Amino acid sequence: MHPRDQTIFALSSGRAPSAIAVVRVSGPQAGLALTTLAGKLPAPRQASRRLLRDGAGQPIDDAVVLWFPGPASATGEDVAEFHVHGGRAVLSVLFAAISIIPNIRAAEPGEFTRRAFENGKLDLTEAEGLDDLIHADTDRQRRQALRQLQGLLGDRARDWRERIIEASALIEAGIDFSDEGDVPAELRSPAVKAIKALHDEITEVLAAQGHSERLREGLVVAIAGEPNVGKSTLMNQLARREVAIVSPHAGTTRDVIEVQLDLDGYPVTVIDTAGIRETDDPVEQEGVRRARARAEDADLVLWLVESEQAVNPDALRSLRKSEGGDRSEGSVWIVRNKIDLGGRASRLSSEFGISARQGDGIPELVDALVKFASEFFGTTEGALVTRARQRELLVRTSESLRRSLDLVEDGEELAAEELRAAAYALGRLLGRVDVEDVLGAIFQKFCIGK
Repeated sequence: MHPRDQTIFALSSGRAPSAIAVVRVSGPQAGLALTTLAGKLPAPRQASRRLLRDGAGQPIDDAVVLWFPGPASATGEDVAEFHVHGGRAVLSVLFAAISIIPNIRAAEPGEFTRRAFENGKLDLTEAEGLDDLIHADTDRQRRQALRQLQGLLGDRARDWRERIIEASALIEAGIDFSDEGDVPAELRSPAVKAIKALHDEITEVLAAQGHSERLREGLVVAIAGEPNVGKSTLMNQLARREVAIVSPHAGTTRDVIEVQLDLDGYPVTVIDTAGIRETDDPVEQEGVRRARARAEDADLVLWLVESEQAVNPDALRSLRKSEGGDRSEGSVWIVRNKIDLGGRASRLSSEFGISARQGDGIPELVDALVKFASEFFGTTEGALVTRARQRELLVRTSESLRRSLDLVEDGEELAAEELRAAAYALGRLLGRVDVEDVLGAIFQKFCIGK
């Protein structure tokens, strides 16, 4: 029997022990599992209290069971749920009792959601939204993921695809009636108008997104500078806990330390790097190399210096280089530390004065980080694009539509082929054509039981 035809089961709630645990079974043997353990099928979609028994008739637990006959279920298949007490012993006996039923096996990561996708219960953008919702750490991530799960992008993509197919039908009808005098021109005009409207609409969506797809991973902020200027102390202030060792001795931080923060709903990863200096210590040299690499890849660098210390322009120049070209001036901030010992307390456009030890100036720095994150991510409340895969396919769609407009006057056959490419790209976005290569990569990241 093919694995997709087998019935699967898994714990679909939190890790044991817990007050209540939910064990879900999906597939053609779900009803058999329910009758074997609970005695008989309950009424569909109605909770029923039952004493579960194993194959030898021994009691397992006093439980609540539910029955969702397909296709009116989360996966589109027959689904049974067992709500039991969440002790490890209870779950162990229940799993053993389920697994001895023929053609029932433990589920793989994301297999329930994959079956829901394959049975048309949700498209690929909604599945991605579900994955993002499960892994959301901040409220903004949660809201963005929930909008995707509710079909924000999928509904628009389906509408775009239908309109492309309609325009393509007009173009191809013009090809079929090419010997009918003015008929092709009459069909071409509304098609061109529809294609142009679609192209403008998708282009506008792409232009308005900012870095919304980056909200899933978060903003990366690196704290860099020479040794013993207070980088680890600043890290602890931002994290509001002791995450880095603070020492008066230079070179204490040898490796990159990371901490995830929630700044007004924006996910921010703050990196404390080794002090950047020339050294003969091979271990510290490696720390300096990693510090430079992480700082160069960061979205924002906080270059820490003591209050009256001169800033090394060569160091800043190297930080403002990235793979894509020059980093913008605004993404490297000068942070002057130890202002409690005297020195500058005011800040210019991208210069701050703080005392990492006393906490002076930290609220102002955090406010500036929140503002930077807001501008970096752009407007995420209505963001359609949340993954690089989605952006890439929308770009392909837009480019195919643009090429069809350029070609329609020279040859309707070529324009029609570009429209087919645009519809194909949107089909890939929704997961309805030729996406087997990406399904494994997406669903294997899900937890087991989802």
